[in-house]
Amino acid sequence: MAKGFRGMPGMGMGGNVGNLMAQAQKMQREIEAAQAELKLLKIDGTAGGGQVKLTLGGDHLIYGLEISKDVIDPEDPEMLSDLIIAAYNSASEELEKVSAEKLDKITGGVKLPF
Repeated sequence: MAKGFRGMPGMGMGGNVGNLMAQAQKMQREIEAAQAELKLLKIDGTAGGGQVKLTLGGDHLIYGLEISKDVIDPEDPEMLSDLIIAAYNSASEELEKVSAEKLDKITGGVKLPF
């Protein structure tokens, strides 16, 4: 008969499981706090050399949009649409980068599903 999991620390019965659970709960609280903090973030994205500026919240909602009169051309609405999309994408990419950095500090770089 097998004598248990003596060769694998933390896999047997005892205090290691309790310690592991406590660490997991602490990490979960830290992640939840970081996510709440990230929702309050405001990130700016620009396009067209700064002619379109968009402020994106950590909740992925748009909180501000500034458009230079120079890019408003009634004959070319597609260009303005493209600039707004580019500004949003710029802010969104920065938000993802900041979010990943903050969560990586908590998880030690381990990717968790959420």
